[in-house]
Amino acid sequence: MTQARQIAERLLDAQVDFLLAEVTGDRFAEVIARDVAAVLAVGDTIVFGDVVSLAQGEETVATVFDRIGGSPVIADTVGIFSDAIYDHIASNTEYTLGDVVDREPVEALLEKIFGMHQAQERILDRLTESPLVATVAARFVDKLIGDFMQANRERAEKIPGVSSLMSLGQSAANRAKKVADSTFVGDLAGKGALFALKRTNNAIRDMLRDAPVHSAAMEFWDLHADEPVAGLREYLTQKDLNELVQICYEIAVTTREKEYFGMLVRECVEVFYTRYSKHTLSAMLPELGLTADDIGAEILRYGPAVIESAKANGVLAGLIRERLEPFFFSEQVLGILGGK
Repeated sequence: MTQARQIAERLLDAQVDFLLAEVTGDRFAEVIARDVAAVLAVGDTIVFGDVVSLAQGEETVATVFDRIGGSPVIADTVGIFSDAIYDHIASNTEYTLGDVVDREPVEALLEKIFGMHQAQERILDRLTESPLVATVAARFVDKLIGDFMQANRERAEKIPGVSSLMSLGQSAANRAKKVADSTFVGDLAGKGALFALKRTNNAIRDMLRDAPVHSAAMEFWDLHADEPVAGLREYLTQKDLNELVQICYEIAVTTREKEYFGMLVRECVEVFYTRYSKHTLSAMLPELGLTADDIGAEILRYGPAVIESAKANGVLAGLIRERLEPFFFSEQVLGILGGK
């Protein structure tokens, strides 16, 4: 081995030891603070739009939704998370629902929902286009009328002699129904169902606009706000929650695969790009709610454990040596060390 190569070996060992010391103990925190500050200083000179194109941003976001959104980790844990949340709710009596969710945003949300008259009108109009919904509405109205008639019948039958008259009337009504089923009267069933739906829609519309629905909803909220969070489990079982979460996850996963969803994502990226493309990289951090201290703290939260583990089995030193060795053993460096 030439003297130049021996010197290169010693310099390489010294460089590896130096870099290992940089990431050890208290020195690591100093290095992170220094390097984060240096990176942010460089970031102040780089405009976001100059280094990231709109097409690149769209591709990155699409990759995130495609790869991470449908990753096995999320698929495996979504059900486990719902079970864990349910178990915690079932055993938690320390917090009330009001402690978890503030009343003001709930009130604002309900006020907005009940005030969305255009959406309500459109939904009710579209409902009239469904024959099946019309049939359900007809049965609903018939049920109300039937219950009303039954209640009055029970009162009337307490009067002597009325019971026989009502029995005769019921028999006549049944015969009329049989005749109607085989005549043009039966054709009115569809129109009757549509009429029932319109009457039901009118009742819903009037209730939403004129009745104190918002106050009633808030009263319902207030009744639950002071109850323990554990009371929520009375509304559904653990199996129900798990299946609901799985169904919602399936909807999300299948929706992200649709072409239209990709168009929406690209539109959002374009809006973001238009708004922030003139910002420097460092100036975007406050917009994201981050500071240099936040970045340094997160690196220090996980970095030391990872580095110490890599040092313990010699992997880190090997990686550093592998990166530096080509330089120290290059012909140029060996020539310098050999006095050439």
